[in-house]
Amino acid sequence: MCELFGISSKRCIRINDYLNQFYSHCEQHPHGWGLAIMQQNQSIIEKQPVKACQSKELQNILKNPIIVEHAFAHIRLATMGYTDSFNCHPFTKIDNAGRTWTLIHNGTIFKYEPLNRYISNQLGETDSERILLFIIDKINEAQDYKNAPLDENECFHMIEGIIRDLSEGNKLNLMIFNGEFMYIHANYKKSLYSLKAHDSIFLSTKPLSNEKWEEFPINQVISLKNGEVYKRGKPHNHEYEITEENFNYILEHLDPELKNSLINKFGDLNYAKEYQFHNR
Repeated sequence: MCELFGISSKRCIRINDYLNQFYSHCEQHPHGWGLAIMQQNQSIIEKQPVKACQSKELQNILKNPIIVEHAFAHIRLATMGYTDSFNCHPFTKIDNAGRTWTLIHNGTIFKYEPLNRYISNQLGETDSERILLFIIDKINEAQDYKNAPLDENECFHMIEGIIRDLSEGNKLNLMIFNGEFMYIHANYKKSLYSLKAHDSIFLSTKPLSNEKWEEFPINQVISLKNGEVYKRGKPHNHEYEITEENFNYILEHLDPELKNSLINKFGDLNYAKEYQFHNR
């Protein structure tokens, strides 16, 4: 799959050490990297379909102090879609109220019919991009009906409802930022951790330091604002479980090189499902 990193802070903080550790995991996630620096209603995004440690562009970025309040980072293992810049995260889209939404995702959507309508007009091939397009359409529909932008409570309940529906039968670890609030969701155990430090909340697929990282709650949408938990949604029962059907679906859609490597390495689902590809 992929790995995710996010930070929500109430003050500008340097994150180079965390990012260097995060991108060092690229040997297991070699198909692209991305970085989004989010400032109010603007997302500055850099991404490339190359292994992070081989990217001169990323090396140049990390040489300079990266001081932010909100940021996302992503490294990709290509399960859906080829190795291409259009398939690298983060993804971003502006709603009809002028808010910029930025999304990163770790997981697979095995079945969710409403996403299929975006296959023909998305820029890349990933289900992750389709999730964002679907969210923006739902936000826009609600705002058109209201004839005004959704307020913070309406946005939260809209995002919570969409994520609850999407998470049933699917692996859905994702982070979304709309210029003010960060929405976080995971539905797979030991696949997302958080750290409260430096007036900030850090999030990562794996702990990135010797500090006190804790497993992030699963099966619940949690919103953050300026380094604090702002709202917790209602827990749901859609914890992701690896099944043989899901595993075979992933194999059918894998990058061919990765598929051959996985098949050669594991001949039995009971071993393969423990592979880092699935749960880290």
